[in-house]
Amino acid sequence: MTEPTRYSTPPIELPLDLDLDREPDPIDGCAGCVELAAVRDRARIVGDWTSVSDCNVFIRRHPEGH
Repeated sequence: MTEPTRYSTPPIELPLDLDLDREPDPIDGCAGCVELAAVRDRARIVGDWTSVSDCNVFIRRHPEGH
């Protein structure tokens, strides 16, 4: 059996930033944005962080269509 690889420096640990204050707000009067925010809220309740992130991306990009 071979010896595991050794590194001269410890690994870099990146911070986990779950600052929910940075989430985009839906545009007032836009049904699409309101629905995305509702899906995001339901995903957060069940711990589906991938869907929360996806909804944030879609809400940020959605105003381009307005």
